[in-house]
Amino acid sequence: MFEKLAFIEDKNRELEKQIADPAVIADTEKWQALCKEHADLTPLVAKYREYRQALDTIEESKELLKSESDKEFREMLEEELKAAQAKLEPLENEMKILMLPKDPNDEKNVIIEIRGGAGGDEAALFAADLFRMYSMYAETHRWKVEVLSSNATDIGGYKEISFMVEGKGAYSRLKFESGVHRVQRVPDTESAGRIHTSTVTVAVLPEAEEVELEINPNDLRIDVFRAGGPGGQCVNTTDSAVRITHIPTGLVVSCQDEKSQLKNKEKGMKILRSRLYDMLEQQKNEEIARERKSQVGRGNRNERIRTYNFPQSRMTDHRINFTSHRLEDVMNGALDEVIDALITADQSEKLKYSAEEEA
Repeated sequence: MFEKLAFIEDKNRELEKQIADPAVIADTEKWQALCKEHADLTPLVAKYREYRQALDTIEESKELLKSESDKEFREMLEEELKAAQAKLEPLENEMKILMLPKDPNDEKNVIIEIRGGAGGDEAALFAADLFRMYSMYAETHRWKVEVLSSNATDIGGYKEISFMVEGKGAYSRLKFESGVHRVQRVPDTESAGRIHTSTVTVAVLPEAEEVELEINPNDLRIDVFRAGGPGGQCVNTTDSAVRITHIPTGLVVSCQDEKSQLKNKEKGMKILRSRLYDMLEQQKNEEIARERKSQVGRGNRNERIRTYNFPQSRMTDHRINFTSHRLEDVMNGALDEVIDALITADQSEKLKYSAEEEA
């Protein structure tokens, strides 16, 4: 590991030289790529230098203790020695995590699709609650939320809603939300006060740029129609809604939220491109999962990942046995605690797998 770290440090130094080279600066595209590579390596290099500094302190303190007779100075050296030794293991663990292969999608924007599952109107209402939860979470990170497509119900829920979250690292924080979310509560429509169980599915897709995934226009069938929805909205008066079918895969995307047919088509293509990209990613992940039995990763679409129990004010993530009794805070966007726990569990699994490979 330390040979690799020394190589990475040398590479980082070389990148610093290249970034400062006027000839490289003149080539904007190359300069930006080198800056990104340098930024990716810098945290690891900083930890490695901190680790080496701790080793130097240990060596120097031990040498001085061999010849030093002054009691007060020896006590100071022993304290320095203990403090430096205590740093080594945590720094090693941090370096191992920083050396893990990075998910190339982590810095991307995401498209989140929420669909009501079992439970009818109550599932649709909970879909709206989850949309609000993710919107409030995005707000705490200063990310932008844009609704791409929605199918609202008369009572304020959503049969389905697709929206984009734009911001640095959005995918890295939200990618673990894919799966089935279960809610247990007394619906407003339940006069007898009985607890109902409903489900909602969440899909988190990394935004795919046109340069990453080229779609042949001949593979698309685009239909326009009059939008529908509760309340007789003005969008219902023109053929502004768009349905895009990707013929080779059978994927269908409909968008009707905008009054403009062009805007609906643009939003529909964003969703379609990201679904196709995610399909390819899923296939790749399934191949990896066949080789790696234990993996937190992104939740399987059919896997129940989380339960929100309102009578007990409890949220449980079943993948890592994490429970919070602050359900109201969670529904108001306080998701960092569970997301941090999921990231830690994922890193632990990857470290374990990496150790098994080396063994």
